[in-house]
Amino acid sequence: MTVPERDGDVLRDLLIAEGVATVVEVGLAYGSSALAIGEALVAVGRPDPRHVVIDPFQESVWHNVGWDQLGLAGLAPITRLIPAWSSIALAQLVADGFVADAAFVDGSHRFHEVFVDFYFLRKIVRPGGLILIDDDRVPSVRAAARYYEQNLGWTPIPGAFTGGTLVVDGGDPAAEPVTRCNAFRLPDSVFEPPFEDFRPFALCGH
Repeated sequence: MTVPERDGDVLRDLLIAEGVATVVEVGLAYGSSALAIGEALVAVGRPDPRHVVIDPFQESVWHNVGWDQLGLAGLAPITRLIPAWSSIALAQLVADGFVADAAFVDGSHRFHEVFVDFYFLRKIVRPGGLILIDDDRVPSVRAAARYYEQNLGWTPIPGAFTGGTLVVDGGDPAAEPVTRCNAFRLPDSVFEPPFEDFRPFALCGH
């Protein structure tokens, strides 16, 4: 229910290297990844840093623990919490013309909801920006990311989370451990492929 410290450190360093000024995050829970993102925004030191966090359950399920942690860390002034379903909140951000340098996705792990998160984040994150994903090797999450990788030019960043937490791929005890998180870079320009160019994205073995 929370991003391990090792992955938070890697997440922070990736965002610092990217020189981010604006980040959108899906899922707050206990706030560990949000603290890492906030630290990166402060370290980069760009004017008017912004961190938008979406979590409909922060009060009802998590009792505002994550939000309180951000306040205690002094990050509330640069952070906006949207207590709504990501499918609604992200659509509104698109309508508002909101643009981010990167996104971190750790919300619902249901395929259809992750897929919709990615759909809107593709419109929010600037061309060439980053989409960072927790629990990427959960089959439902991996399959959703695979579609965008195969059809819309999302490029995995090899070794981005080297040094992060290792997990067993897809719950198969015979599989070799892989990193828990993954990182993708969006294409340098937005494009819509012809529908005839659809590429299947099913995962082998699932």
